[in-house]
Amino acid sequence: MGEAAGSESMGGEPFTAGGTGSIVIIGAPGSGKSTVGALVAKRLGLEFVDVDEVIEQRAGKRIGDIFLDDGEAYFRRLERDTTIDLLDSGGVVSLGGGAVMDPDIRDALAGHQVVWLKVSITQATRRVGMNSLRPLLLGNVRGRLVALLKERTPLYERCATITVDTDGLKARHAARAVVEAVTGRALPAEADDEAPPAG
Repeated sequence: MGEAAGSESMGGEPFTAGGTGSIVIIGAPGSGKSTVGALVAKRLGLEFVDVDEVIEQRAGKRIGDIFLDDGEAYFRRLERDTTIDLLDSGGVVSLGGGAVMDPDIRDALAGHQVVWLKVSITQATRRVGMNSLRPLLLGNVRGRLVALLKERTPLYERCATITVDTDGLKARHAARAVVEAVTGRALPAEADDEAPPAG
């Protein structure tokens, strides 16, 4: 999804998700988890954490290289430990697309607001394109996405406390929908700013 600039926070004290709970963003590749999550955090005055970025920092290499050098099983263990470690940050946490496959991560999501950014195969394929940095999507991108979504969608549905359909939405509009859902109040129209289309 496209980068958005200049989003304003809601003003006043930063929003709290309740206790140590975080706002957790889940969804398939191409759903816009990182872009939308960062915008939501900015609007709410919270810290934003991208689990994939933290994994790369801790491992000292890109996720694609972790898959190649160490294998998917090693990556999934690293993902599980990192995700569970970061969930209680109290901010907005964007999970990797496959994180919900891990039962320990699913258990750890209890008590958090979990936002599923839902996306269709058509939109996800368009947004992801031929991104070789996504190791599970090498080759037939659409075919791999179909398989991944078939496997993961029931888990996204089970884990989510909030669902936002991102098809046809710009990143700022998806972020607005998330903020309104987690706070239970509508944002003023002027809270939106100019941003390129998602995709």
